[in-house]
Amino acid sequence: MKIFSTNTCYVPHDLSQITQAKDELSPDQGGMTQAQIDKIWRSIEALYRTGNSPLIGFCLRRQGKIMLNRSIGYTRGNSAQGLAKDAVIATPDTPICLFSASKIITAMLIHMLDEEGVINLLDPISYYIPEYAQNGKRRATIFHLLSHRGGIPKVDTEVTPELLFDRQEVLKRLYAAHPVSYAGSRMAYHAVTAGYILGELIERVTGQDIRDFLDERISKPMNMPYFNFGLKNELRDQVALNYPTGMHPKLGTDAYLNHAIGGGLQLAVDVTNDHRFMDTVCPAGNIYTSAEQAGRFFEMLLSGGQYQGKQIMSAETVFRATLPTSNVSIDHTLLLPMRYALGPMLGNNPVGIYGPMTGQAFGHMGFSNILCWADPERDISVSFLTTGKSVLGTHLPALAKVLYQISQQCPKIPKSARRSLFGSDKTETDLV
Repeated sequence: MKIFSTNTCYVPHDLSQITQAKDELSPDQGGMTQAQIDKIWRSIEALYRTGNSPLIGFCLRRQGKIMLNRSIGYTRGNSAQGLAKDAVIATPDTPICLFSASKIITAMLIHMLDEEGVINLLDPISYYIPEYAQNGKRRATIFHLLSHRGGIPKVDTEVTPELLFDRQEVLKRLYAAHPVSYAGSRMAYHAVTAGYILGELIERVTGQDIRDFLDERISKPMNMPYFNFGLKNELRDQVALNYPTGMHPKLGTDAYLNHAIGGGLQLAVDVTNDHRFMDTVCPAGNIYTSAEQAGRFFEMLLSGGQYQGKQIMSAETVFRATLPTSNVSIDHTLLLPMRYALGPMLGNNPVGIYGPMTGQAFGHMGFSNILCWADPERDISVSFLTTGKSVLGTHLPALAKVLYQISQQCPKIPKSARRSLFGSDKTETDLV
């Protein structure tokens, strides 16, 4: 990778050669026009032309209907070094690592256990995992971890691929860790740490492997065969590889990533492309799935926990999980203004991480340029997945334009005409 260059990938002149679509419905079924659909897609093509990502997978549902479900680019073989002879064109079914967008799925599993009375979010973690009480962490609660106020924003050691492949070693170090702040006192994004603890909590209280629990409660009922932590052996020849792209100043990108996650850009790429990472469970970062299946999960949340007549979780659970835990504040890890719920990252007005005027939107970002969210005001669920791990790059204005076009071409729906996030017979007032 060239350090002092834009590090962009090959982009063919005719993007239709590397674009595939699946199961898209006519725009009118989602209350849209073809012109609106075309404006959104042209913005995504413009983003692809910046060369910062070998693959973009995109799925947009409006009013529960698939408006766009497309892939553009290559599963593997396209990087800043050029296009390989054996490069493979992606499909809308290509599994892609969600990175940190995996966190919201782990969080919702926790909320499902709270819904069933198996746990209480205000309980100390040490009530379920006694080893966690060491070194001043006895009073840290599940609530604190879900809201990124647990005091353990990163592993206090060098993060190597071998460490991330060894889940038990990560847990051992987190049990012994000294918090950098009192639980509840400071908002600091927990890039990987909280996920490991929450995943262990799920396994201890259910007696199940977390993959089996996710499969039983969400993946199978929603017919999502590879929506899970890691990836089955038989699917690995289909997985999209991640590539480092964009400008890469050592005192910029890597310094920031070392502060946030304890490792640089190349570490994130190498780990997620390694089959050993697909063998293990990283509850904060290794769900592999397609854009459509990721979007299906957010559509279920947007529908009050329902999917095709099946109640995956209660409307009350979705409501509680998406309640803001703070106003916009500077996150001490990301060094950005953020707003969190109990698991989800929230949008904001006048501008938020999901675009302009997205104050009711909830979802999660993933490293890097991965965004999955639902917006009740627009009745949309969106999944935007990329394999170019560009933090600083020529893509940033084009990415902002994509988010702008989604917000503009999917205007807010009058309250009287919206589907209720809280279930057909409930209102927000009923659940407060």
